[in-house]
Amino acid sequence: MKKDLNYYLNLPYDILIKKIPQEEGGSYSAFMPDFKEIAFFYGDGDTPQEALKDLREAFEATLESMINRGVFIPEPNQTDKTVRLNITLPQRIVNIIDAKAKEMCLNRSALIADLARKAFM
Repeated sequence: MKKDLNYYLNLPYDILIKKIPQEEGGSYSAFMPDFKEIAFFYGDGDTPQEALKDLREAFEATLESMINRGVFIPEPNQTDKTVRLNITLPQRIVNIIDAKAKEMCLNRSALIADLARKAFM
């Protein structure tokens, strides 16, 4: 398979969307952790959808440049099998997790996974 622009655009990269605090502008930021150490680009917007659209445009431009320069382009780690996990937490903690996840446009599992990555990797 030819690894062209369309190939990379259709890979299942992780995308993180974060709410920027009101005192810092109050918009949304979107980025791709797989490219954190390789290329700097992100998306931003007043809504999560605008941030995603901006990220896709930045991602496409970055990919075109990387392909033209023959730079290594990472592919998502597809060996991470998801595992269903049953945990018990105080309701107050679950409420905090859910509120923060909603603010960041994530689901509960994605937020917990993101926090664990940051804490242990």
